[in-house]
Amino acid sequence: MTALLEHLRTHKTPARWLAALRALVRTDSLWLIMLAAITGILAGLAVSLITFTTLLAHNLLAPGYKRLSGLEHVAPWRALLVPAMGGLLLGLWHFYLQRHNRHRPVDPIEANALHGGRMSLRDSLIVTGQTILSNGCGISLGLEAGFSQIGAAFGSRIGRNLRMHRADVRLLVGCGAAGAIGAAFDAPLAGAFYAFELIIGSYAFPLLAPVACASLCALAVVHLSGETLPAIAVPLPQSVPMLAYPLLAVLGGLCALIGVSLMKSAAYMEQVFATCIKPVWLRPMVGGLLVGGLAIISPTVLSSGHIAMREGLVSPPLLGAALGLLVLKAAASTLSIGSGFRGGLFFASLYLGVLGGAAFTSLVAPIMDLPLGLCTVAGMCALATAIIGGPLTMILLTLETTHSANLTAAVALTALVASFTVKRIFGYSFATWRFHLRGENIRSGVDVGWMRTLTVGRMMRTELDILPADTTVASARTTFAGRMPRYIVLHDNQNHYAGLLESNLIQSITIAPDQPLSALVDTNMEVLAADFSIGHAVAAFERTARPALAVTDRNNHVLGILSERYVLRRYAEELERTRRELAGEKHGR
Repeated sequence: MTALLEHLRTHKTPARWLAALRALVRTDSLWLIMLAAITGILAGLAVSLITFTTLLAHNLLAPGYKRLSGLEHVAPWRALLVPAMGGLLLGLWHFYLQRHNRHRPVDPIEANALHGGRMSLRDSLIVTGQTILSNGCGISLGLEAGFSQIGAAFGSRIGRNLRMHRADVRLLVGCGAAGAIGAAFDAPLAGAFYAFELIIGSYAFPLLAPVACASLCALAVVHLSGETLPAIAVPLPQSVPMLAYPLLAVLGGLCALIGVSLMKSAAYMEQVFATCIKPVWLRPMVGGLLVGGLAIISPTVLSSGHIAMREGLVSPPLLGAALGLLVLKAAASTLSIGSGFRGGLFFASLYLGVLGGAAFTSLVAPIMDLPLGLCTVAGMCALATAIIGGPLTMILLTLETTHSANLTAAVALTALVASFTVKRIFGYSFATWRFHLRGENIRSGVDVGWMRTLTVGRMMRTELDILPADTTVASARTTFAGRMPRYIVLHDNQNHYAGLLESNLIQSITIAPDQPLSALVDTNMEVLAADFSIGHAVAAFERTARPALAVTDRNNHVLGILSERYVLRRYAEELERTRRELAGEKHGR
């Protein structure tokens, strides 16, 4: 604190204050923890405000009742009208943004993976507003997308305003997401490991303090605001029979299949809406009507399903009811995503897992009488792991929500089986699956953006030794008599690239002096473009087995040369830097 006061005393202007704070953050990790705490507080305030606003909007569907999924019945005209009108407003909002050329918002995982944690606060506010509108009108999606988006955006803005190191900005993005999820689910450990597994991409001990601090600060803010639900008392067995573990492993595998089916169905439903309803602004309205029709059958499909999940844990439904509700909720969620509503499947996956666990108990009853509470808790963890990813996050979330520490082994088994099964048969979580559909190869928040920014144009050597392709070997020897370059670039009469020649061929005594240089060039003249990433360059060298390749423009004019040795060295350097950041070595001051 003395150092900070001294800086503020000697630096009078706000710009210099920021520079002083930036210097302190870069030299002492204590100040980074303080920034993480501020990020967590902002995330907690956002969660409280979003929750309050959404619950207030729920009165449109059920006046005087804020939690929609706990309703026993809903007026049919409200069930049809409110989601449809909400969808119409959202569709017009989308249409307005498209007309004004607004680019696609970047979510926290994509920001950390590709953009060094850079997020637009304005775009994040738009995403949050659309999430509030979607959930507020009863659509079957959760608020966690808006929570994590705005929390991470606060962290990104703080880091960028202070011009912090790329790794520090990515860490603050993770802190914002950790605070948002920890506060939303009243589970600080789950929030912290959500950041590690999904947003940051790895766990490192030096990063635990800032991330956990952000999660705890956000949770404290939400508790002070009163926007939390009371603790839930789930009837659970005191111990798990040894013979139950094989059946729990089967439950984990089945939940993985359900999760994969749900993710593929959401993508398929998007294609159906895009094919059948051409106006983009009309799709959410139709989706809202369809979800409202399902809500007439069972209001539990409305909103995120948080109250329905809690009721399912306390008094699980029987086989028929569980299967029926599972199908309805899954259909409502896929319709909501496919029609263009904003939101996530985090809350929905927990409720679907409870229903899947309840149905599984009835199905295996002839084989073994499993405790109903055990299967619902294990199913909740397994299906959430399958859809969201992050098995450790879901294990901690389940244990913190149900206070079932004695079921740790059983819950962990189902989560790990579900995670392994999804990776084997599908390979994506819900977030990374949507990236894949857009053509992005992102599997987590691990920083791979350097592979795109480190281009061939930045690495190539532009000082070239160039000769016409019809130059004879004797002339080339004379030209480079006192200095023989390693590579010689050949060009034709139109100054187009004609080949890359290694100088040792010219010096060979087996080569006739009157032979043109073009005769010595390999017929496979693969070239690189300046905008190729380092990944493209490495793949090209592996494919051609050449020690160097020429870089040309669209008109086939030579721009430079790139050698495999230099590319591999830079690649190794960047991998080492990334490894050090993932291990937290940068922050271990």
